[in-house]
Amino acid sequence: MAGVNGDRKGKKDENGLGTAIDFVLSNAKLVLGVGGAAMLGIATLAVKRMYDRALSAPSSPTKAIPSGQRSWEEPSWLGSSPRTLNRDMKQNISRSLQTLPTSSSSFKPDSFRRVVGRGSGGHGKADLQRARMRLSLQEHLWAFFHEKVAIPSEEQAVARRAALDICAELRVFIHAKLPDMPLREMFLSGSLYDDLQVVTADHAQLMVPMILEKNLWSSIPGEDTIMNIPGFWLVRRENLEYFPRGSSYWDRCMVGGYLSPKSVLEVFEKLVAGSINWPAIGSVLDYVIRPVVPSETLSLEVQYDTDRHLFVDFLPLLVMEDGVSLIAKPHRLAADRHENLWRQSFRVAETTKLRALDQEDGGCRCACLKVIKAVCKLNPALARLNASQQTNAILLLSEQERDWTQEALADRFLHLLRALVGHLEAGRLPCTLNPKVNLLCELTEQEIDELGYTLYCALSDPESLMRTV
Repeated sequence: MAGVNGDRKGKKDENGLGTAIDFVLSNAKLVLGVGGAAMLGIATLAVKRMYDRALSAPSSPTKAIPSGQRSWEEPSWLGSSPRTLNRDMKQNISRSLQTLPTSSSSFKPDSFRRVVGRGSGGHGKADLQRARMRLSLQEHLWAFFHEKVAIPSEEQAVARRAALDICAELRVFIHAKLPDMPLREMFLSGSLYDDLQVVTADHAQLMVPMILEKNLWSSIPGEDTIMNIPGFWLVRRENLEYFPRGSSYWDRCMVGGYLSPKSVLEVFEKLVAGSINWPAIGSVLDYVIRPVVPSETLSLEVQYDTDRHLFVDFLPLLVMEDGVSLIAKPHRLAADRHENLWRQSFRVAETTKLRALDQEDGGCRCACLKVIKAVCKLNPALARLNASQQTNAILLLSEQERDWTQEALADRFLHLLRALVGHLEAGRLPCTLNPKVNLLCELTEQEIDELGYTLYCALSDPESLMRTV
């Protein structure tokens, strides 16, 4: 009986604290107002998260949680797992988000003038406060853009020249060393050439187009394979009975009947990192050049000034008959198990679509993208949000929001943060060019949790994202 009473008491205490937390959250707006409720919601969420996790651990070795049951449910922004928020927690998060002044109607450019003429009524004061917050954020965003985000044109030009020098050296060396390797002309790509690079001009991509015989190779989308990974493809060797192994130059990179991007990278790595005398070339060019080890892809670090570094990624590229572009960049979480998978690249099409939308209405989408890229680049807690995820979040938001004028940057930036929180909470961010592709599939549950919580906290004070850099 003592044990039973103890269990009941424990459950009562747990339920009591949970009920108290929910009661405080549900009544926070009445007691503290909009701003206070938002801050309290965030703080209480943090406490409840730690409290729930503590409850999930068995109190003794003999008091284990029955199989298939959990004493708590973690936030649903933990990703692709089927776990979801419990009903009370979901309502609390939703309630806290609703108290935040992030709707487009809350901060219209002329809202400040309208509020001033209303006098000193209660609603007028709240609207005045929101208008001031909106104007302050707008000023901070543009100041941050000009001071930290935008890269001087001279710096970009010098970085591009350094990348072009490296490209020229590699082209000459590969053609001389392996004249029979079927390649098209290499070219430079990436945000440095799209005017979408931020903070510093420190990254470029050297694309190396490979030539495949049409009758010897075919591509298979990842969702049509047993691995079922949209956005990744297999390149299969065909007609081996008529054209035996060795008929194609790239047969040497075949693993299990498929062209292996890992093997292709190993071939180029022996050339780029093992055969080229980069110290000698660097002395001629007045650069310091060295391969980056370890690296997800083959990459060179180029120091072209005392405090200026440029990283050049060497990316083998396949352009298939249907126009699909595949690059030899492995799946981040499944490189060993799926080493034959080629990554589909949507970057060119995404960038083209974003720029076209801005040209149609003179919008601030590219500026908004640059700001969020800079915030993620300079905040370690957000470093895992990549450019493709940010770009697609803006493209999806563009389908809902029509006002992308320069004056609406603060509104759109707030909505972007809120949209990213929603995507992380759902564990899914669809690619606008192929909705089957989940752009969050290469993030771990812990990373999704940390990203979602960091952005959720920033909703109440978005300027903090710029103050911490």
